[in-house]
Amino acid sequence: MQKIGFAEALDAIVASDRRYQRDAYVFLRDALDFTTKQQKKAKGAAVRHVSGPELLDGVRQYALKEFGPMVLTVFENWGLRSTEDVGHMVFNLIAAGIFGKTDQDSIEDFKNIYDFQEAFAKPFAPENKSARRPGDDPKPRLGLPSPTSL
Repeated sequence: MQKIGFAEALDAIVASDRRYQRDAYVFLRDALDFTTKQQKKAKGAAVRHVSGPELLDGVRQYALKEFGPMVLTVFENWGLRSTEDVGHMVFNLIAAGIFGKTDQDSIEDFKNIYDFQEAFAKPFAPENKSARRPGDDPKPRLGLPSPTSL
């Protein structure tokens, strides 16, 4: 039996499950590579298996690195709205024979791991105004005289 390639597997997956764009699967494969490299650096040995939560952490880190403040826009365009969507993609790739799994792996591993707004928008949100020190001027100064000083 001939092993199916990644491109052919993606063709079949996106034809049968139109929820997610092809580029999302390419990103997911790259995020898995990123995650295993990060784990290898941390653990100093080859990583044999990445759990759902570990992959999701890698997806978060890699997405922020690759897309910065545009990550939510990119993910929305690809059909990704939650960590569970990533899990559905993972299991589509498992069904196609591209990713592997253990008996302990489940779609439940991807449910509600983090909120996309919190994970992808918060790092780029302006500072909290309540963190301002007393006496700080909330208005930017442009070097122009105030109307009362004229």
